[in-house]
Parts: sequence; C-alpha cells; structure tokens
Amino acid sequence: MKPFIAISGGGTGGHLAIAQALMQECQKANISCIYIGSTLGQDKAWFENEEGFSHRYFLCTQGVVDKKGLAKIKSLFSQLKAIFKAYKILKQHKITHLISVGGYSSAPASFASLIIRIPLYIHEQNAIKGTLNKLLTPFAKKIFGSFHDEAKNFSPTSYPVREEFFTLARRRQELKTILFLGGSQGAVAINNFALSIAPILHQKGIHIIHQSGQKDYERLKEQYAQLNIPVELFAFSSNLVEKMTQADFCISRAGASSVWEMCANALPALYIPYPYAAGNHQYYNALFFSQKHLGLLCLQDSLNPKILDKILSLPLESISASLPSYIHTNGAKEILDLILQNPHIASSTPSNS
Repeated sequence: MKPFIAISGGGTGGHLAIAQALMQECQKANISCIYIGSTLGQDKAWFENEEGFSHRYFLCTQGVVDKKGLAKIKSLFSQLKAIFKAYKILKQHKITHLISVGGYSSAPASFASLIIRIPLYIHEQNAIKGTLNKLLTPFAKKIFGSFHDEAKNFSPTSYPVREEFFTLARRRQELKTILFLGGSQGAVAINNFALSIAPILHQKGIHIIHQSGQKDYERLKEQYAQLNIPVELFAFSSNLVEKMTQADFCISRAGASSVWEMCANALPALYIPYPYAAGNHQYYNALFFSQKHLGLLCLQDSLNPKILDKILSLPLESISASLPSYIHTNGAKEILDLILQNPHIASSTPSNS
C-alpha cells in the first residue's frame, strides 16, 4: 500500500516549522500528506493556504493541562469532540502513518490514530517531554528527537533546520559582533541586559545587533540614542539566518529551534531560558549545550553585567568548531526515511548522548 501520511500538531512556530519540513520531504518523495491542526495558535496562519498538503483541517481544540475547574472540563469536552472528528478524517483518507510534531493541537489526531491502530510517530523538540508526549510515548511506534531520551522506542535524529543555517555557517574566531535575540515577541529581561552591557561592548569596539520585539522597540531605540551607541536594532526579522551569520556570539532564549539553528550555524551563545516555559523545558535545552561546554547558561534572575566577563573569556573558536558535530543536514529526510524504513537512512546521525 502506498503511504498516505497525516502530520499533526503546532500551536507555535517551532512545532510548525518541523511540520513544514516534514511536508516538504513528503513532496520530494512524492508521498501525499494531510495536515490536522487547531483553530487556535498559529496553525491556520502557517498552513491554511499551504498547497503542499492535499487537505488541511483545523479542529476546535485547546490546551487542557493549564486549565482548572470548569475550564478544564470544557477543554476536555472540546478535545473529545476533536478526537471524533480526527477519527473520521483519518478513516476518510485511509492514512497509513501519523506524525505528531507536538503541541496541544496534536492531541486529537494522535489519540484517534491509537483507536484506529494507525502507527503513531512523535517528534519531540525539547530535552524533556511535555505532558502529552509523556502520555503518548508508550503507545508510539517511534519517538524522534535530537536530545537524549531513555525511552526504548526513541531514535536519535538530527533536528530539522533550514539548509541556509548550514551553508552560511562559519567558524567564529573573535568577538566582533554580538546578537541579542528575545524571540519574535522580544524579551524585556534580555533587552535590559543588552542595555546594561552596551557601553562596555561599544568601548571594546563590539558591534551590536538587537531584535527587540515590537512592544519594546521604541523604548530601546530611545535608550540606545541616549547612550549614543550605534546599534542595528529591529523589532522582528523573518530572516534571522542573516543576522546570526553576521554575529560572532548570540544572547538568546533557549527554544529548541533557536538552539539548533545556532548549532547548525556554528554560533556560540549565552542561553537565557524563558522561566515560564512548560516544564521549564528551555532550561534543559540550554543545559544540554552548557554541560558539553558548548555555550553558557544563565537563569533570567541571575542576569548581571558581570556575565560579560565570562562571555569574553570563552574559547570562541573551539566552541564554534565543535557545535556543527551535533547536527547535520537533512534532519526531516532522516525522520521520514526511518518512518518508511527506507535503506538510505542518513549515515551520520550525531551522537547526542
């Protein structure tokens, strides 16, 4: 039987980027696939008009874990209705494999696949699993991820990262340009830290590139002007690979996509985990790299200008040279090959244990 794949999950850009990469690999392999996401989050913005999927479905779902009382009951009822709809969709298209990329919008199709006994495959982005993936792990055919996992059905794979992060990678030798990233929404803590060390950076001749987020852009523009410090300041960029490539060091949150994109680009970093991320997963993402001496980890509450001394004393060239050994190109193809059990599985899967 020819494979017909359903890809489910999303909510945020990190999950959706994985879904997009897998869809593109299905296209290359001439395999039909559909998408099942949610009416909430960013799913519709990403895929409502995406013709790479033969069909796109957006179910009325919402997270359950963070709800209490009546809100939790309402969310559970919403999920049950969505599971029934997902069941009908999977049956209608005679789906042979379901790939979950995580996020609450993956729940209906994942549970429906178990009812129908369609093989379930999960891509776990982070160093620790979220509640849903913990629940589904014993029932999944395979769990894919780029961090270490003790599950018996875990297969280590390279994180799917856009080709440009690899092709534009370079070995950093000296800190001449620094990049501050707070995510697409910005991060006030990182913005304030940047302002606190900007005079020292300027004094040392280090150029500053800074993504502020839309809400904090005007404040930072005014503050940098008052400090009389030239800076490449922008609210948001959809092409961060160019900004990363310009930089010799990055100060960033520790979302999975961000840390692996920097890894692919050979860009050393100070990771400042978002303290309110589910399960504190950004901390564990950052810990993976810091324990291997491939970057620095600092909690948001511990940020202070003295950390700059640690940054300046890092063996930048050694870290930059080592980072690419933990990731390789074609991560999405590697996952798809493992799912389809093709013989041409990528031969250089990085060892991240």
